[in-house]
Amino acid sequence: MASNKNLENYNAEQIQVLEGLEPVRMRPGMYIGSTGEKGLHHLVYEIVDNSVDEALAGFCKEINVTIESDNSITVEDDGRGMPVDIHPKEGIPAVEVIHTVLHAGGKFGGGGYKVSGGLHGVGASVVNALSTKMCVEVKRGGKKYELEFSRGKTIKKMHEIGNARKTGSKTRFWPDPEIFEETVFSFKTLERRLREMAFLNKGIKITLEDRRKDQKQKEEFHYEGGIKEFVAFQNKNKEPIHPDIIYFEKEGRSKGDAGDMSMEIALQYTDKYDDTILSYANNINTTDGGYHLVGFKTALTKTINDYARKNNFLKENDEAFTGEDVREGITAIVSVKLTNPQFEGQTKAKLGNSEMRGFVESTTNEELTAFLQENPNQAKVIISKIVQASRARQAARKARDVSRKGNLVEGLSLPGKLADCSEKNPELSEIFLVEGDSAGGSAKQGRDRLRQAVLPLRGKILNVEKARLDRILSSDEIKNMITAFGCGIGDDFNIDKLRYHKIIIMTDADVDGAHIRTLLLTFFFRFMRPLIEEGYVYAAQPPLFQTKKGKEVFYTYSDAEQEKLMKEIAEKPGKAEIQRYKGLGEMSFQQLWETTMDYDNRTLIQITLDDVAEADEIFTTLMGDKVPPRKQFIEENAKFVKNLDI
Repeated sequence: MASNKNLENYNAEQIQVLEGLEPVRMRPGMYIGSTGEKGLHHLVYEIVDNSVDEALAGFCKEINVTIESDNSITVEDDGRGMPVDIHPKEGIPAVEVIHTVLHAGGKFGGGGYKVSGGLHGVGASVVNALSTKMCVEVKRGGKKYELEFSRGKTIKKMHEIGNARKTGSKTRFWPDPEIFEETVFSFKTLERRLREMAFLNKGIKITLEDRRKDQKQKEEFHYEGGIKEFVAFQNKNKEPIHPDIIYFEKEGRSKGDAGDMSMEIALQYTDKYDDTILSYANNINTTDGGYHLVGFKTALTKTINDYARKNNFLKENDEAFTGEDVREGITAIVSVKLTNPQFEGQTKAKLGNSEMRGFVESTTNEELTAFLQENPNQAKVIISKIVQASRARQAARKARDVSRKGNLVEGLSLPGKLADCSEKNPELSEIFLVEGDSAGGSAKQGRDRLRQAVLPLRGKILNVEKARLDRILSSDEIKNMITAFGCGIGDDFNIDKLRYHKIIIMTDADVDGAHIRTLLLTFFFRFMRPLIEEGYVYAAQPPLFQTKKGKEVFYTYSDAEQEKLMKEIAEKPGKAEIQRYKGLGEMSFQQLWETTMDYDNRTLIQITLDDVAEADEIFTTLMGDKVPPRKQFIEENAKFVKNLDI
């Protein structure tokens, strides 16, 4: 019960009113997602999005992004230049309103843009609020203007600084170290996103340059083929089974006042067994899909089945192809643009505009049917692959039943090698996937039996990058994992049935250990991706060294840590005894518990998935059939290797 005193004190004075851009500085995560590396780079995307919107409107051809020598960012475009006339309501130049008023800009129904991306249209003002300094230059109407801001406030009013022959906008900003955990930009992170933007907006030219000392480099992204070239890029380490990338686009108008909409789709089948389908709405990667993706998948399955029946690839009594069958080996990009997008969730991961489903579905049906009819040889190759996928799926049914019955409720016993924990709440339970019986034995002895389960894996599991589901489900090690986890696999996957909310890969700190870890991550990425997306997968970090000096024992996890330790204990009496661990099996169960399994002392690395397209490319490169891309990857990344086991 609240006291009378508290009730008296709760009045108008207690209600805090945040003015201007103060809410952004107080709750930055609400506007840019986080104050970590992801949020930092999001600042760049916000400014670039404004330039891309100019390109979508037909007024901008080139965007230049520069990481300056002092780690500030400059974004310059050749668009119309931001408006400099006085805003009728605010009484200040429109360019100042754009940078100092939340939810101000040309994307809120004023007719400035038919289609736009950006994060809720708050871009420039949010970047200003989270920067120690921001300089804006506008070329418009034959004149050049300049303004300066700091942490959301205008510190130099707009003033004319000369004449200009061309038009455009230029923004330079310095992220605020008071807000961000890290203020150093990654060229690779920006490169990935800007390349994607260039693919999604054909014809636009985006340049990224790094002017920092010892990091000088420059990349240009310009794709006249747009998402067709995106598909080719995704397939560069795969083997397409037909020569043409199927591409179609269409513009339309939704019913009522919803406005204009357009769609582009590009696809090609490869000899792989998994699919890569990336969907976008207004240049934003809709990682959770939405109505545009549902429309595409539905049309793909229906069109392929109709063509197969009509051309006798499927006989009258044959079972129809499933969505899983028709998507095997496909690489597809689904990109839609619409005037009033409705995104679900804070991160815009899912498109909620229901009208996009029918638009995408009917167009895909029509265009894909036309391609198959006009290219019978390529159609035959595609359908043949799908027939093989269908046969493999039917052959896998019995094996898949094992994963379906992996639920304890259905009475199937857990794998014999699994030492389960007694805790039944998945949120409190964790499972260690351990390399070999020796380390498995130590882990079983040293664990906390209440909350920690241990599953030893014998040798290296199957490389799922090179196998279909029927073969994968005949592997004992993989069946044991599926049964232990309890959540099924592939299309039967149900995260709610997962028995452990921490799946910890615990392998030796050597080449074989790294290989086993990669094989496991490939399996999770291809067949249990939500485990990674929801943050349930971790890698344990066992120590590399044990050092004894006198009665003290120290554990270190890298060569650098070991060097530092040796300096720190140099003055202590006695001779240092150093043991370098070659594997987990060399540790006693007490040592394994203290260093790698104890909740208070251990180091766990959470496996995250920031970019599906890049992860797909890396797994294909490392675990696929093609050797040259793997060799190139090793050559490019050899310089980053630490603790090489020879």
